[in-house]
Amino acid sequence: MGHEAEADRRGMSVWGAAFLGVGSMVGAGIFALLGEAGAVAGAAVWLSFLIAGVVALLQGYAVAKLGARYPSSGGVVAFLLRGFGDGHLTAVASWLLYFAVTIVTAMVAVSFGGYGSALFFAGSPGWARVLTAVVVLLNAALTIAGGRWISRAQTWVTMILLAVFAVFVCATFSGLDTHLLAWSAYPPATDVVSSVALTFFAYLGFTVVSFTGGDLVQPERNLPRAMFLALGIAIALYVLIALGVFGTLTVQQVIDSGDTALAAAARPVLGDTGFGLMALVALLATSSSLNANLYAATGATTALAASGTFPPVFGRHARLGGTRGLTISVLLVLLLANLVDLTAIASLGSVVALVIFLLTSVAAYRLRARTRSRAGVLVTGIVLTSAVLLVFLVHTLAVEPETFGGMLGVVVLAIVVDRVWTRARDRR
Repeated sequence: MGHEAEADRRGMSVWGAAFLGVGSMVGAGIFALLGEAGAVAGAAVWLSFLIAGVVALLQGYAVAKLGARYPSSGGVVAFLLRGFGDGHLTAVASWLLYFAVTIVTAMVAVSFGGYGSALFFAGSPGWARVLTAVVVLLNAALTIAGGRWISRAQTWVTMILLAVFAVFVCATFSGLDTHLLAWSAYPPATDVVSSVALTFFAYLGFTVVSFTGGDLVQPERNLPRAMFLALGIAIALYVLIALGVFGTLTVQQVIDSGDTALAAAARPVLGDTGFGLMALVALLATSSSLNANLYAATGATTALAASGTFPPVFGRHARLGGTRGLTISVLLVLLLANLVDLTAIASLGSVVALVIFLLTSVAAYRLRARTRSRAGVLVTGIVLTSAVLLVFLVHTLAVEPETFGGMLGVVVLAIVVDRVWTRARDRR
């Protein structure tokens, strides 16, 4: 089969896959993280983003090597199946990943509704709920349309985001106050390292690239390219934005601004126009992230249903298009967005992702001969990820013991769901 025929059948380009990852990362992290990370690392947040980016690159190496050897729309889930088989470890990890993706997707949808309501409807809670539902349903329809349409939409949206962020960086750097970024004002190194657990959340979306293996042309060559391209763009973007924000506003101003820190940093140079522009960018970014997460959830649940890890209903075709797994995911996202206080369980996404990345790296190490991976790189990734996970858990236990208990509760839930489904499957 020629490359043109394969491209027509698969429908995802390298840039499309990379922009899918960038869109997922940017929408999920940068708008909500600056204030929270600033409270821990002060103006050294840019350094925290850089360190977290290095950890993400090491994880990206493992995922890219596995994706090149075993291209699949199942992404990380397919790699866990390859590395550990279809036993309870893979099953529990898969349920945890599914729960985490669903929660993060609901959080992003709620953020879209909040931004849209504040921008167009004076912050009306009713309109926020309406916009939350609308953006979920529209992105579900785009997911049903297939990889080609997702690639095109993500490419255009991400190009707009990058263009606006370039304007933002240039504007903030033109009035940069270097005294606000003085090394002498940075907190102790232990605080900066602790904040890595927070800033790492901004990179969670890179794994979405691994789910494009079934849609990419020549995935064995192009998936690693898309992975490192997405991470390279995200790292540069995060570091520059953090420098621009903390070089324009004081740490306390960033903390007080919360989710609107980027818009607040744009106001001194670009005025109210800059504030409104960054709010519009937030709508695009959150919508892009939501689309990428639904795309990944569809591929993952289909692969898990095919392996018997999830009930077969997740892999069946739905009447309105797509899979029933997508339909179930959309319904869960809408329920979570309307009935659950998502801020109370926001940290769940980070800790689950770190666990999944750690297991993926171990799987890559076990399969290193088949994937032709460098053992030293994989071991370094395993060690650093373990360190970040340990710091994250210790910090959460000390600062938010209720959240830590919630994390344990979700792990127990995943184990129970796996046991119930396994027994039901075996009885059949």
